[in-house]
Amino acid sequence: MKSFALIAQSLLLSLLLAGTAFAADKVNINTADAATIDRVLLNVGPAKADAIVAYRKANGAFRSAEQLALVKGIGLKTVEKNRDRIVVGGAAPVAKKTAVAAAPRPVTRR
Repeated sequence: MKSFALIAQSLLLSLLLAGTAFAADKVNINTADAATIDRVLLNVGPAKADAIVAYRKANGAFRSAEQLALVKGIGLKTVEKNRDRIVVGGAAPVAKKTAVAAAPRPVTRR
């Protein structure tokens, strides 16, 4: 009976440890560097991680996980596979360049 209890305890401990091993890391796509994005997200390698960081620098912070699909090489399937790993927030958006408005023309009356 002692051996059965020992086996049961070992099995329970193994399952608990395996559960923590499968727990996914999370990554804030607005603040993480390319190496962290590459490590945490599935189907995202170094080149795609660099593209995510470059897109973020050029266009500002992501407002949703779905916006990640705007990055070349990242599709909605990749976003869906990583939905539980993606955190959005924490970075101030980059101000976009806007055209300078022309001064209004004076009205001439005839």
